Amino acid sequence: MVSRARRLLAAVVTAIAALVVVPAGQAGAANIVNNPGFETGTLSGWTCTGATIVSTTVRSGTHALAGTPSGQDYSQCTQQVAVQPNTAYKLSAWVNGTYTYLGVNGNGLTDRNTWSPTTGWKQLSLDFTTAASTTSVSVYLHGWYGQPTYYADDVSLDGPGGTPTIPAAPTGFSASASSPTSASLSWNGPSNATSFRVYRNNQLIASPTASTYTDSGLTAETTYSYQVSSVNSVGESPKTTSVSVTTPGTGGGNPGGPLPKHVLTGYWQNFYNGARALRLADVPTTYDIIAVSFVDAVPGRNGGVSFTLDSGLSSQLGGYTDAQFRQDIKTVQARGQKVIISVGGEKGTVWVGDANASNNFATDVKGLISSYGFDGVDIDLENGINATHMGNALRSIHAGGGKVITMAPQTVDMQSTQGGYFQLALNIKDILTIVNMQYYNSGTMLGCDQQVYGQGSVNFLTALACIQLQGGLRPDQVGLGLPASPSGAGGGYQSPGNVNNALNCLARGTNCGSFKPSTTWPGIRGAMTWSINWDASNGYQFANTVAPHLDTLP
Repeated sequence: MVSRARRLLAAVVTAIAALVVVPAGQAGAANIVNNPGFETGTLSGWTCTGATIVSTTVRSGTHALAGTPSGQDYSQCTQQVAVQPNTAYKLSAWVNGTYTYLGVNGNGLTDRNTWSPTTGWKQLSLDFTTAASTTSVSVYLHGWYGQPTYYADDVSLDGPGGTPTIPAAPTGFSASASSPTSASLSWNGPSNATSFRVYRNNQLIASPTASTYTDSGLTAETTYSYQVSSVNSVGESPKTTSVSVTTPGTGGGNPGGPLPKHVLTGYWQNFYNGARALRLADVPTTYDIIAVSFVDAVPGRNGGVSFTLDSGLSSQLGGYTDAQFRQDIKTVQARGQKVIISVGGEKGTVWVGDANASNNFATDVKGLISSYGFDGVDIDLENGINATHMGNALRSIHAGGGKVITMAPQTVDMQSTQGGYFQLALNIKDILTIVNMQYYNSGTMLGCDQQVYGQGSVNFLTALACIQLQGGLRPDQVGLGLPASPSGAGGGYQSPGNVNNALNCLARGTNCGSFKPSTTWPGIRGAMTWSINWDASNGYQFANTVAPHLDTLP
C-alpha cells in the first residue's frame, strides 16, 4: 500500500512533467491576421495585385495564395492589422517560390522583411516591437519582378490585437502646378489609412489609395485650393491645411515663375578641361536649368562649402569677374532659366554624415543662395550619401529659398530603393524637383525587368528609368542624364536621337528597343547633360535635338 506522502510526491512529479512539455509562450499567442490561410477561397482581408487563390499548391487546408510577378509588378498582397503600441509581435508565413518576401511596416516602425531564395515550402518569420505611435501595421507578401509564381499559406501575426481607430490626417502635404492644366499632389499617409480623399475648393474630387494624385482638366492661370484626408473602415480623418496652386499660362515658364512641364538641365563648368569655356550668359535658352559646377569643400569644416569663380576659366575667357558672373545669373533668370549650385562631381569631397555637418552644409548653401541668387541646389556626390542628414539639410535649404532641388546619382545608386540616394529621393519626395541619374560610366546594369542591359542603348535608358518610376518617384521627378558628346564621359555616350527615342518610349510607348514598359509615363520630366560646355564644343547637338523634342511630349 502506497503511503499518503508518496501519493502526494507522485502527483507533484506528474504535474511538473506536464508543465515541462507545454511549449513556452504558446498559451498567450493569438493570430490576429484576417483570412490567414486563405481558406475562404477569396482574397478577403487582403489587397493584392497579380494574385489569386489556388487549391493545388497548398501547405495546409484546401487553399493558398498564388502571386505571379510581371516585368513591372512583383505581385504584392498587403493586409492592415490593428496592433498595440510598444508591444512585441512575431510575424510568420509559409512560402514556396524563389525570391518570395514576407515583411511588415507601420507608423513609427521601420520596414522589416525576410525572403526565401529557393522553391519548396519553408517558413519565414521575424520578430518586431511596435513603437509608441504604432496602432496598425501593414503585413505584406510579394515575389520579384519577372520571377515565377510564388505561393504563400498560413500567415500568422502573433500578439494582442488593437482597437481600430480613425486615422490621423496626412502629413507633408504639398501641391504644385505640373502644367497649365494639371496639378501634382503628394502626402504621407498614416499606416492605418486604407485610402484618401482629395478635395479641390472644398469639393471631393477623388479617393485614391496611393499617396499621390494628379488633378487634370484645370484652367491655365487659375488658383485652386486643395486638401486631403485619410480614410479607413472606422471613418475619415480631419482634412489637411489647404494648399493653393496657381496654374501657369500656356506659354510655359516665365522669369521667376514655374518650370515647364518637361525640362532640359545642363551643367555649366566653373573650370576648364578642354571643353569650350563659356560665360554663364552664353548658355542658350534651350537649357531650362543651369547647374553651376561645383562648390568647394571647406577644409576642417564638415559639410562646409564655398564658391569661388575659377581663375583658369576666367583666363580662358579673357577675364571674367565675380561681379560679371553675378550679373549673368540675373540675366539668364530674366530669360526664364533657373540657376542652381551643384555639389560634388567626380572629385567632390563634401561630407554630410552627421547633424553638425548637415547644419553646416545647409547654412553655407543658403548663404550662397542669398548672396548669388541661386534658385536651388543639385546633389552630385559620387562617394556615398547619408539619406537622413542630407535630407534634413535639403529641407532646411528648401525652406530657406532653394526651391529647385535636383540630384544626379550614378546608375548603381538607383538600382534599389534600399540605396542611400534612392532613400534620400523618397525621403524628400515632397520637395524634390528632379533626379537626373547618370546613364553613363556604368557598364551593364539590371533593368526593372531583371534583365541585364548595356550602356549606350535605348533599353538601358528605359529599363533603368522604370526602376525609379516603379520605386516611388513621380514621373515629373525622373530625368535622363547623358553625356553631351563622346568627350563628356568615359563611356555611355549615345546619340541625342536615342535619348529622344527613350523619352518617346517612356511617355508614349513608341520608339522603344526590345524592352517596352507595360505602362507609359507621359509626365516624364526630361533630360540632363554633362555638360553645356561639351555640348557647345559639339555644336550644341544635344540641346538642339533634345530640347525641341521635349516640347512635343504629352
